[in-house]
Amino acid sequence: MAYVAARGGEQAILRAEALHGRLRAPLSAAIVRQIEAHLPYLVDRVMGEGSLYAPELAALALAQSGGDLYEAVLLLRAYRSTQPRIAYAEPVGQEQLHTLRRISAAFKDIPGGQILGPTLDYSHRLLRLDLLDGLGGPEHGGAPSSSTDGAVTPAELPQTPPGPSSPLPAVADWQRASGLLATLPDAPAPDPAELPDVTRDPVHFPAPRAHRLQSLARADTGGALALGYASMRGYGLAHPTVNELRLAHADVLLRHPITGATFSAGRVRVSQCEVVNTSAVELRLGYAATLGWNEVKVIAAAMLDLEMDAPTPHPAHREEFVLYHTEPVESSGFCIHYKLPHYVTFQSGLDALRAVRAEGSEGSVQAQSGAEEQA
Repeated sequence: MAYVAARGGEQAILRAEALHGRLRAPLSAAIVRQIEAHLPYLVDRVMGEGSLYAPELAALALAQSGGDLYEAVLLLRAYRSTQPRIAYAEPVGQEQLHTLRRISAAFKDIPGGQILGPTLDYSHRLLRLDLLDGLGGPEHGGAPSSSTDGAVTPAELPQTPPGPSSPLPAVADWQRASGLLATLPDAPAPDPAELPDVTRDPVHFPAPRAHRLQSLARADTGGALALGYASMRGYGLAHPTVNELRLAHADVLLRHPITGATFSAGRVRVSQCEVVNTSAVELRLGYAATLGWNEVKVIAAAMLDLEMDAPTPHPAHREEFVLYHTEPVESSGFCIHYKLPHYVTFQSGLDALRAVRAEGSEGSVQAQSGAEEQA
């Protein structure tokens, strides 16, 4: 939508866009590769909220938008909407994941053990000022220097490690076997092509389970955190514990259209979290998963999933409230639209305000005249 009130029309809009571009360094393929290599968690966040696993395109969206996350997510979703869907991936169980990080705050010992994996949770939060003085290097956590142009390519990063030597079952399965969690009903595995798709169908409430988990998977990280944090501080009905948090690579399993054999078309980074609440008669579980590695997002989203299942959820944790207000493109778009011209409706409001004040003034004058006549 064009800013119709801008003087100069189309020429002014084009110049405004050009000025926006001049405020950042020129774009190039090398810059995109640097973003992909050096900002993997930011790239993962854009992919998760954009619901498209394409690291190079997410890095391009970040570079093109100047780092505006909402604009980058919008660019990625717009591109996604132009691509055909050629296949449906087969479901992947937790025991099939190539897990790099797996922790539980509920138990000290879990089947398969705790795996710290890649994390800064236990590191000192200190700025690496030595890098600004040119003292950083690969041995100090600096950038590799193998590229001739100084750019780090994804190929130079550590390759995806092999899967675990033994499967790592879900902690929830262990709890079900121990009678702590309700057992899952016997049901055939769903056909991926038959699952409700939130990108194609509008959400109705109560939302199907698939729609809820899909909406949380691509929800705005900040929005999910804000509502999840409200629950953590006591505005909700639950104060759960992280049952299991997992960062992993998942195979994209496709079924050959002729032979019917299942094969892996590649791997994607995924993160998932289960939280458990002990305040009820039996344990209640909340779950969330998303593309990319985003621990804060899945912890907060799993907490919201648990809250929305409560019999009488807090108003800020009702399903409609959460799923609508954590949608990044719709919410940011509605906010941004306030910058567009509203002078007609604003002037109408001013006219109504002036009319009310005029009537009030007339009433005051008439009341004063009546009082003088009585005197």
